[in-house]
Amino acid sequence: MSTKDYLEKDYYAVLGVPKTATADEIKKAYRKLARQYHPDTNQGDSAKETKFKEVSEAYDILSDSKRRKEYDEARTLFGSGVGGQRPGGGGFPFDFGDLFGGTAGQQGGHGAGERIGDLFGGLFNRGGSTRTTSSTRPRRGQDVESEVTLTFTEAVEGSTVSLRLTSSAACTACSGTGAKAGTTPRVCPTCEGTGAASRNLGNFAFSEPCRDCKGRGLLVDDPCPVCEGNGRAKSTRTIQARIPAGVADGQRVKLKGKGAPGENGGPAGDLYIQTHVKPHAVFGRMGDNLTIVVPVTFTEAALGAEIRVPTLKGMPVTLRIPAGTPNGRTFRVRGRGVARKDGTKGDLLASVEVVVPKTLDDKSRELLSEFNTATAGDDPRADLIQRARSE
Repeated sequence: MSTKDYLEKDYYAVLGVPKTATADEIKKAYRKLARQYHPDTNQGDSAKETKFKEVSEAYDILSDSKRRKEYDEARTLFGSGVGGQRPGGGGFPFDFGDLFGGTAGQQGGHGAGERIGDLFGGLFNRGGSTRTTSSTRPRRGQDVESEVTLTFTEAVEGSTVSLRLTSSAACTACSGTGAKAGTTPRVCPTCEGTGAASRNLGNFAFSEPCRDCKGRGLLVDDPCPVCEGNGRAKSTRTIQARIPAGVADGQRVKLKGKGAPGENGGPAGDLYIQTHVKPHAVFGRMGDNLTIVVPVTFTEAALGAEIRVPTLKGMPVTLRIPAGTPNGRTFRVRGRGVARKDGTKGDLLASVEVVVPKTLDDKSRELLSEFNTATAGDDPRADLIQRARSE
């Protein structure tokens, strides 16, 4: 990361949040953009990979309250003209390396140059007694994506599933140092462990990643044979994940802190589970309500009846069908649907389907013929043709 980046980049704009954004708003914006541009879901798209790096870089600064404060103060100072003009007017050349190294403060006082040096010393880990190497800075673990297939009942009632996750973690052979067992990395003499080096551009000097240690701040003379000096390796683990009741097909479930472990004391990432729900042989779903189609006979629909209707993982309920019930009418059974977040449940929507017998014996045919004769004056299609012509 070069010093110039901090003067030109607006990390708030990168995340799409105002400068007054709270920590939760910043985190929410980062999660949304990280999912959108994550390389795992955009393989081969270099533009989105670059965007993902920019979003992660912005979040690294703004998620840390101390670094965010230093970043805001530094941008305010540069915005007020500290960089290129003296307070009394007239430009003068300067070296950012001097400012950031904390060597300013002329005339024995704590001037603007020293103040800027303190601010950027914190941002870039340069100068002062609080210097830390870039490899020892706490870093949040990566978010991890996984998928799970549930039965219809498991999705409605909730379930605990076993997931085998693969993510990047500190190499167990070298404990993340990148050095072979029995050896230790040494501080890079070029950047003195800061991971950054100064590059002279005439009247300006900008900070950039150290070429010798590639920004790590450490050099490995005898690399770990497992991770080849990287310090990171693929880690596979099995966890028990609780899928909450009421998840729908295609829904993404977030489990906070169940992702890849952090580095150097940093927090773990989050786990995002994509759910797939198998259909049920009897029940369907409409939001928080369950649906069911209940067959009834012609006589039950015409004369009325009390019928038994199954429920999901519960005892059947008795449903009263009034006389003259038409085919397709839906009845509501309260509280026998999908569990909601507030602890209540949706309903069971039972739609009746009048079943026409495929075969009739002589007695049934005779009775139906008598019924047909008795109701011959009731023609349900009496005005059908007329209404069709009037449109």
